[in-house]
Amino acid sequence: MSASQLPLHGRWATDNARGLDLSGQGLAHISDPHRRDLEALDLDNNRLTTLPEWIGELTDLRALSAYHNDLVEPPDVLNGLTRLEVLNLSVNRLPDLGLGLDHHTALRMLDIGHNPLTSLPASLGANTELEYLYASDGRLTDLPDSLSRLTRLTYLNLADNQLTALPEWIGDLRSLVELRVTGNRLERLPEAVGHLGALRELHAVNNRLESLPVAVGGLGRLRVLGLQGNQITDLPEAIGGLVGLTDLDLRFNQLSALPASFGRLHALRRLDLRANALTTLPPMLAALPNLERLDLRWNPLTGVPGWVTELEARGCVVLR
Repeated sequence: MSASQLPLHGRWATDNARGLDLSGQGLAHISDPHRRDLEALDLDNNRLTTLPEWIGELTDLRALSAYHNDLVEPPDVLNGLTRLEVLNLSVNRLPDLGLGLDHHTALRMLDIGHNPLTSLPASLGANTELEYLYASDGRLTDLPDSLSRLTRLTYLNLADNQLTALPEWIGDLRSLVELRVTGNRLERLPEAVGHLGALRELHAVNNRLESLPVAVGGLGRLRVLGLQGNQITDLPEAIGGLVGLTDLDLRFNQLSALPASFGRLHALRRLDLRANALTTLPPMLAALPNLERLDLRWNPLTGVPGWVTELEARGCVVLR
């Protein structure tokens, strides 16, 4: 499987001669099919509370999905499946991951989201081939340092947990293209985030951020920056270094001014400034050549400058 073929659920089982699709049958128990040649197994949308023991004998298994079951027992039965590349255990009731995710040196996609996980095992860092890690909608309060070894990770989703800080080692994940930390309790982003030179999307919506690190200006490949619903009062001049940025969402913050460096965001297409504390608008916004949508609603503006009309005349949608 190429990276583009990695299934998020068990669909590969239906397209593979060595696959078995047992999804959507409402099963609380699944008997051994006596198919030791299986490469893909889809158990989605059943009522399993534990994974069947016979799965541990499927040594050729490369893709396993048990999405949306009632799993409460740690998946220790998976410990010997060293060829596993894709594993989806999302939308279950797993309180922890036990020993079932050790030594999976071939694992490339892991979805453990939507489980009441309070921690991730340190052993997860041994799966150094991981490219996609979904760990959203849990109860995580911190992250093990061993995750710094996941240097091939391109997608990391930690949204809707209880994180109060991101570790400095986040900057070691130099392959990251998309980072999602929406819906946590973050009060700051570490300066090390500026080391994520490949990053194209950063979603930090609905946290407790009051400012951005100066190092964020080093993210020259960033395309999307979502900061809605924080407590940001000012932005660093370094934000002008985001020369590739096309979408910037700053609604529902506490901004009273924008830095002059905004005028360097020439790739910006959509800028959302709703519900801030802006009383005036800086003229450099008029110089943004690719701006298509500017949302200014719910700010205490004392007036609308004439250049706003010029923006509208050239086709930019301005909501005020």
